[in-house]
Amino acid sequence: MDTMTENDYLIAWGLYAFAALGCLLVWMRMTRWMWRWLREPLRVLMAVLLFSPTIIDPVKEKYAPAVAITALDLAFKVGNNAFRAISELLMYAMIALGLYLVFVLIRLPIERASNARKEKAEAARAAARVEERDDDQPFGGAGDDRYGRPPVPSNPQRMRVEPRL
Repeated sequence: MDTMTENDYLIAWGLYAFAALGCLLVWMRMTRWMWRWLREPLRVLMAVLLFSPTIIDPVKEKYAPAVAITALDLAFKVGNNAFRAISELLMYAMIALGLYLVFVLIRLPIERASNARKEKAEAARAAARVEERDDDQPFGGAGDDRYGRPPVPSNPQRMRVEPRL
């Protein structure tokens, strides 16, 4: 007495996917303030919870969201799919966290190299700023010594300043 057609089934999954995407976006907004190494695994786990399906009717190959089946079976004691759904959720979570770990292991040396390049460039810019400050007079003074200091007059009264025209 199943009156759900294939089209209704696809519409239900489409609505669920749209709602789950909205929930995931809200979760990303809620976890935005967290430390990165905590935020990213939590986001992966939430994606697994929201988007992992489990089979409910093996004959007709009908699937439903695993978290919904688990909640309904445990709350109302309706069926016996809760343990299968939980085991599938755990399996999907392990796979997703394993893939995330591989992603992190690939990303880590790339980020370290990028940070080293940025620090080197910043040090070069700081050195250029210091050098630029020292080069106010690019050719130095006429009588400056090798450190850029003006000469000390031996007799201050004899020093004469002539106006330039």
